[in-house]
Amino acid sequence: MVGNSNQIDYVSMFQDWVQKGGRAQAEFMKAFSSYMENNQKFDPLNAIKELTSKSSEAQSEFVNNMSSVQKNVMEQLFNMGNLMQNFMGYGAFKTTIGSNGRISIPEAERDALRINEGDLVQVVVIPLEKKKKQN
Repeated sequence: MVGNSNQIDYVSMFQDWVQKGGRAQAEFMKAFSSYMENNQKFDPLNAIKELTSKSSEAQSEFVNNMSSVQKNVMEQLFNMGNLMQNFMGYGAFKTTIGSNGRISIPEAERDALRINEGDLVQVVVIPLEKKKKQN
């Protein structure tokens, strides 16, 4: 089975969200300072509106990112569930090669896989070790 190549870094997503919130506050403080330095009339209502707007944007982006992450995770779980159905009829066991190249499937595995004499099966062979020659 192929591993999950789409890993999500929740820590970096949260750090990014905090940094964006911090940037919005820093921009607010810069705007506030420039209002005060230039002796302009400071309108707290507009400042709060701007801050609220930027905070709402940051929160909305965070929620969109989280919902996208949840969607990806659910799709991966669904795909894995579909793949598992394909592996339910498989068995793995070790056996030795007998006379004329024959192999035996142990009784417990035959019962578990519900296979009987005459059933067609597919065999995948992976050599584990060679038999040592006796001198």
